[in-house]
Amino acid sequence: MVEPLKFEILTIGNELLIGKILNTNAHWLAKRITSLGGKVTRILVVGDDVEEIASALKSCLERHPDFVLTVGGLGPTFDDKTLEGVAQALGRRLEVNEEALEMVKAKYEALSRLRGRKLELTPVRVKMATLPEGAKPIRNPVGTAPGVLIETEGVTIISLPGVPNEMKAIFEDFLVPMIKKRSRLVFCEKSLRVDGIYESELAPIIEQVLRGNPRVYVKSHPKREEGAAYVELHLTTSAETLDEGMKLIELTVSELKRHVTERGGRISEIAEEG
Repeated sequence: MVEPLKFEILTIGNELLIGKILNTNAHWLAKRITSLGGKVTRILVVGDDVEEIASALKSCLERHPDFVLTVGGLGPTFDDKTLEGVAQALGRRLEVNEEALEMVKAKYEALSRLRGRKLELTPVRVKMATLPEGAKPIRNPVGTAPGVLIETEGVTIISLPGVPNEMKAIFEDFLVPMIKKRSRLVFCEKSLRVDGIYESELAPIIEQVLRGNPRVYVKSHPKREEGAAYVELHLTTSAETLDEGMKLIELTVSELKRHVTERGGRISEIAEEG
């Protein structure tokens, strides 16, 4: 059986740890990676601290995922420390990358024309082009700071900006083609509504059904709507073709319906959004 590409996501920022903002970047990435047939095995959050970033990245690399995505900390300010942490974790020095410098320079030249005054390449702006040695810059189609690509011991490290529209743009432009080229799996899912049976009664049914079809994952969610309680089931799997994946899911649905009906319950499909 083909194994999915494994991803670890390392999000960086004190604002995440103090609860000032929600970690919507990690949520978006996990959902998007899953939709491409990948598997997110861990999501970590650390603050804007070089030692913490380096330690967390080393921990990720020890597990040898296919990809580690770092998010945030690529900008010009004093607390943008991601690449310094990456360099420390890998034992590499930081250096001005000429290709990255040209990208940053082009962005400020465009801004200069737009604002009608020259914006100099100050040291804090050059900081955005200062990468770990051996790294390759990734064009940022929306913002100024380039993304960064590093290959090390079979792991691909991609550093993305924390600004959501920049992160998404780089992911779609650069990472999606890379993932599609390397992955042979597609993601399949279906949602069901179960009435007339408690979640505690469903638990042994799900366990029994999955023993016969372990490639499908079933997650139950108790719900309440206008005073009526029901259970929502979310079925997911990855397969080499959409047809294969949906057959696995339909087999599981059929077995669930049989067991639930025998106990006086009802199952109906929930239409997927979009």
